[in-house]
Amino acid sequence: MDLRELGWNRFFEEHFTDHKQKGLVPARVIREHKHIYQVHTEDGPLTAALAGKIDYDAQTKADYPTVGDWVAVKLIPNEDKAVIRAILPRKSKFTRKSVAKADEEQVIAVNIETVFLVTAFDEDFNLRRIERYLVLAWDSGADPVIILNKSDLCDDVEYYISQIKFVAPDVPIHTICATEGKGIEPLFEYLGSGKTVSLLGSSGVGKSTIINTILGIERLAVAPVREDDSKGRHTTTHRELILLPQGGAMIDNPGMRQLHLWVDQDGIKRAFEDIELLAENCKFRDCTHDHEPGCAVLEALEEGKIDPQRIENFQKLKDEIHLLERRQEQNRKAKEIARQRKKINKTNKSNKKKKKKKRKKK
Repeated sequence: MDLRELGWNRFFEEHFTDHKQKGLVPARVIREHKHIYQVHTEDGPLTAALAGKIDYDAQTKADYPTVGDWVAVKLIPNEDKAVIRAILPRKSKFTRKSVAKADEEQVIAVNIETVFLVTAFDEDFNLRRIERYLVLAWDSGADPVIILNKSDLCDDVEYYISQIKFVAPDVPIHTICATEGKGIEPLFEYLGSGKTVSLLGSSGVGKSTIINTILGIERLAVAPVREDDSKGRHTTTHRELILLPQGGAMIDNPGMRQLHLWVDQDGIKRAFEDIELLAENCKFRDCTHDHEPGCAVLEALEEGKIDPQRIENFQKLKDEIHLLERRQEQNRKAKEIARQRKKINKTNKSNKKKKKKKRKKK
């Protein structure tokens, strides 16, 4: 396979030069399970283990390879196996705060051009969740596209579209019925040679069904949702990069019930651009849009130009980011103190050894 079909381009080529001189070859991570990886080289798929240095240097899970990564591998002669020696820089990265560890980053998808934010015309539909997804999507470096699935369950599609346009005016929106194949055709413009799309959304919104419909085969397992609350089971239990017959790839992800932010202020500025533009006309530069006189945001709220819930969610997400930034700064300081202590302890041990040697000489 020509690696350009898989997304290999000049960006990765430039970062691979030193690895090429060492006799390594480029590969893309297709699947991962407990640090055993399936990767795809130009000669086909291989099973790859992790070099000890990567494991030793890794500080968090985000430092390990993930599905979609480009890596430099050392081939094992006469075997369909390889060793991952290095991870190339990521061109884009969709990430969230880990559910398991409050102060750790969890990487969801990397090196993607487009992220399909999938929701459905049922109880899953939630504008506040869509806003949260958009903050993460804009921060990732990929372009968001909103997919409204299960149009067969809705009698007023335009109402839902208008609701989304109010919070995401510049983001493409597509309504589909994946089980019947309706509305799928426009999605192909985001697919093709060299392009990678990742699907993100709650369990049961139809991500796997969308991929199956695009592929034209039942490639991924699907399951029905509960009728009482439209909640789905995790039919996708691991991330996987799926090669498409027309070129390019799609990354299927397990449904995410919790989506804690791991972003800086840029993501929220893009997702709430309307509020940020209004804020430029506030009387005070540090306006919190809560009670201050001359607040342009509050004036727009009183005039009915902004949904009160959108303002509330904007404030909530900003507070969440500020809290995250404080914790990250505290962690950085704690790590720096630990590093300095380790350095001092190492110096002290070295000095003690030198003194011992001097005493023995005497």
